Amino acid sequence: MSLTHFDAKGDAHMVDVTDKAVTDRVAVAEGHISMAPETFDIVAEGRAKKGDVLAVARLAGIMGAKRTPDLIPLCHPLALTKVAVELTLDPDLPGVRIAATVRTTGQTGVEMEALTAVSTAALTVYDMVKAVDKAMQIGGIRVALKDGGKSGRYEAT
Repeated sequence: MSLTHFDAKGDAHMVDVTDKAVTDRVAVAEGHISMAPETFDIVAEGRAKKGDVLAVARLAGIMGAKRTPDLIPLCHPLALTKVAVELTLDPDLPGVRIAATVRTTGQTGVEMEALTAVSTAALTVYDMVKAVDKAMQIGGIRVALKDGGKSGRYEAT
């Protein structure tokens, strides 16, 4: 298996997807942000001074997915047909679990958009409550599912 973002000389380039089939594509990414129990309570009870943490992070995640080619140099700009970001309070972390589902019909996948959505949402949670908890940790960001295209289906175990 070779890396497709490098040409024969080893120079980075955007992959030519012209001859790839147009197929339905989906990717789901996940991650989390852990925080102090006191911070978790602030988020859960809606007491953050900057506003509704989960609502703002959801919108930020959607915006992040849409801006992926502006952030990741070799990503193709895609017509996304769906971006959904779910933020779930998890008292066992304590913190927030984040999942993003991204869909398109096109010639290349949407894994990077899903990963960017989760990352952006997590960073937004951090930004919204960093005044009370600078020790929060973002982690576990990964592709949980991708389907469509020549490589077929992948599900994380």
